[in-house]
Amino acid sequence: MAEVSNWYELGPFTVFDVETTGMSPVNDRIVELAAVRVDRDGEITRFESLVNPSCSIPPQVSRVHRITDDMVIDAPKFSDVGYQFLELAKDSTLVAHNARFDLGFLQESLSRSGLPLWQGKTMDSIRLMKQAYAGLPSYSLQSLRRTFQLEDLREGLQAHRAGADVEWTVQLLQIAFTELLKKVGGSS
Repeated sequence: MAEVSNWYELGPFTVFDVETTGMSPVNDRIVELAAVRVDRDGEITRFESLVNPSCSIPPQVSRVHRITDDMVIDAPKFSDVGYQFLELAKDSTLVAHNARFDLGFLQESLSRSGLPLWQGKTMDSIRLMKQAYAGLPSYSLQSLRRTFQLEDLREGLQAHRAGADVEWTVQLLQIAFTELLKKVGGSS
């Protein structure tokens, strides 16, 4: 591997997160999609949108992410948001914390909307953190946020909202890659 002076030179990466109406990609829908693209030169591009799921958000789910039916009634449909997301993510590695969940919803929503499925590389930040920091008691985003004292880089970030979760996952990506690069003799 060539000498790497910054973790993002391993990219580009598009870190993304979804908030949903439930746990089933087939039966439930995305209500929020956020992404941060980090290019090889360190340039950052952000994308964030509520999504009209064309169905009600169950109250117990709204209590978790605090997204209500009133908030999404005038939001764009996934077909519009999904197209914008694919354009942003093009030619990058998709990264999510618990990627199976987010990628499952993304692929199902793309298919349902008649958009092309994601064919590119994917990475799970949980797996990356386990490689860099084996033996932690928990790899949940909130637990890692406390362990590594992740910063709120944008005002108004709320846990369990896609924008906040993406910002914290980008920080975890930096922490994990920096540690792994040290282990293989690269820089930070």
